[in-house]
Amino acid sequence: MALLLNALPVVVAVAIVIRLLLSGRRPKNLPPGPPTLPIIGNLHQMPTRDAHLQFEKWAREYGPVYSLILGTKTMIVLSSDKAVKDLLDKKSNMYSHRQEMYIGQTLCSGDLRILMMGYDARWRMCRKLVHSLLNVSAAKSYVPYQMLENKQMLYEMITQPERCMYNIRRYTNSLTTTMVFGWRSSTYEDEKMMQLFDGFSKFAELNQTGLAALVDFFPWLRFLPDFMLPVRATAKELHKKEKALYLGHWLKAKEETKAGTIMGCFSEDLVASQKAEGFSDDQAAYITGTLLEAGSDTTSSTLYAFVQAMILYPEVQKKAHEEIDRVVGPNRMPTMDDERDLQYIRAIVKESLRWMPTTIMGAVPHAVTQDDWYEGYLIPKNAGVVNNVWAINMDPARHPDPRRFDPDRYKDDFQSLADAAANPDASKRDQFTFGAGRRICPGIHVAERSLFLGVSRMLWAFEFSPAVGKDGKPVLPDQERLTQGFVCQPEEFPVTITPRSEARRRMVEEEWAAAQREWLDAATGQWRVSPLERKARKV
Repeated sequence: MALLLNALPVVVAVAIVIRLLLSGRRPKNLPPGPPTLPIIGNLHQMPTRDAHLQFEKWAREYGPVYSLILGTKTMIVLSSDKAVKDLLDKKSNMYSHRQEMYIGQTLCSGDLRILMMGYDARWRMCRKLVHSLLNVSAAKSYVPYQMLENKQMLYEMITQPERCMYNIRRYTNSLTTTMVFGWRSSTYEDEKMMQLFDGFSKFAELNQTGLAALVDFFPWLRFLPDFMLPVRATAKELHKKEKALYLGHWLKAKEETKAGTIMGCFSEDLVASQKAEGFSDDQAAYITGTLLEAGSDTTSSTLYAFVQAMILYPEVQKKAHEEIDRVVGPNRMPTMDDERDLQYIRAIVKESLRWMPTTIMGAVPHAVTQDDWYEGYLIPKNAGVVNNVWAINMDPARHPDPRRFDPDRYKDDFQSLADAAANPDASKRDQFTFGAGRRICPGIHVAERSLFLGVSRMLWAFEFSPAVGKDGKPVLPDQERLTQGFVCQPEEFPVTITPRSEARRRMVEEEWAAAQREWLDAATGQWRVSPLERKARKV
């Protein structure tokens, strides 16, 4: 017995060493993937920037379904339309979970961010509430908000064309704050709007860093003291500031709802839902805050990519101008009623989403809730599942010469974005930017209308051309230089924005002036009259 007791520590030590050596290896029944190293698996091969290019390269090398071993966790990467349809869509009851994200969800988000919640009753409740704002019927009702914000954006393209990206960001943010909270962001310099973009950028950057990822892939690191894990303090501080911002927005909307002074918006309905469901103000703050993040960042990134495409592909802009002039003419701006007759403009929207997908790696990976088998390979329970958006959108079998911006790819595609995503034929889906399955972006209907109005009206009013450098030569942006993080867009670039005629310039100015007189309070720039009801409200 004494001999056995003396040998026990050695046995335990050997077992631990064996377990560590086996960790990081790829089991034989998993999909193929790049070679691994003991303990770390493929962690040493994960790029620190432009990860989409490496993930696309692996897809061409190992096939449409491949695996990565990241420390103690397994990642399955889906890089074909068929795989996404077969798993994330058809088996969405199994593939809608999330892996545990200690830094991103627990510390940065207080376990409140819908984007990172597991597939449970709380997520389903939040999703149902969000759907009430963003379903197709609700999206149609908010078009008047989009029209007004669009008019200000066009006016700002005339008065401050050097701030193109910021004009677009204000448009999408103000639209989102109006739909969610009932108030506008009338200027990009709004302190709370700048805090939103800055905070989400820091959140994305933090969750892309190596140390944050290591804490997720090796959970035992969480037991290290704070001085050895500085990312913990950073994450907690970020959450503190973010929560204060979102909670302030929510409590103000809640107070105005109870006072009967709020504009028609999502928060007005959420107050009633809170009474019925009993969720906390903190959770309500993150439900509305999540909508604010998604609506502000993704649509603006796509519109900014569209502007870059017009600079780099002037033949597309010329063809678009011709269609708008033929269908709409010079005496009025396009409206949503023109959408069915502006198929080339619709195609530009779809091609912008394909050519520069904002959720370039599918944002946050799904996770599978039980062992599954696909095409002879095991997809193990709790594995992360990546929707490799870039690789699918850039698949030359789907889209020949994929880095060329060519709206004619969609000349015969009359589906809405949502209809295309739900098409049972995976090859008929237009693009994969909005995700898949039960985790598909619920804002797809609102985004489609914001994008159509943004693209059609900017093309009606302006010509976009390269800026001219000090040497007198055009400065062309590099379409491969993208920002990093959950949501990507082209790196900021200079652009020359020219009204297509003096008459169109005057119309943009007059339309914005008329909209201000009719709808807005002159002192505050906030809504004086609700366009949803045609009656005055005291606000």
